[in-house]
Amino acid sequence: MSWDISIQHLPESAVSIDDIPNDFQPLALGPRLNVIANILKTIPDVDFSDPSWGMLRREDFSIEFNMGGEEICNGFMLHVRGGGDAAGLIDQLLNNLGQRGLDCQTGDFFKTDAAAASFSDWQQYRDKVVSTSSSGDDYL
Repeated sequence: MSWDISIQHLPESAVSIDDIPNDFQPLALGPRLNVIANILKTIPDVDFSDPSWGMLRREDFSIEFNMGGEEICNGFMLHVRGGGDAAGLIDQLLNNLGQRGLDCQTGDFFKTDAAAASFSDWQQYRDKVVSTSSSGDDYL
């Protein structure tokens, strides 16, 4: 279970995801190795020993970078777990990459203040599910 952020080259003119045409095809972000190099400029401790799946481990949170297996990167997913200020780090990454993200929890563009609340909501949901699961329910 993770809080997920999709990063793609999205239209700058879109104020909400409803402004993105159904037939919109995002531009490629570029060669995967170049995208990884740009990520490492912002977050140098991401382990990209597997270029298709990077891993960042911090004291309060972890982020998996699902880059895919293609040499040209059309977008990538962040799978965030834990707590702390992961939203702030993601905001810094997006700004440095010059890209926009979609918060899969809210279904809207990643925005710093809203993202912190979304991450907190996800943590509360996670804690409820984990608590329910450990009480003996087998539905997970």
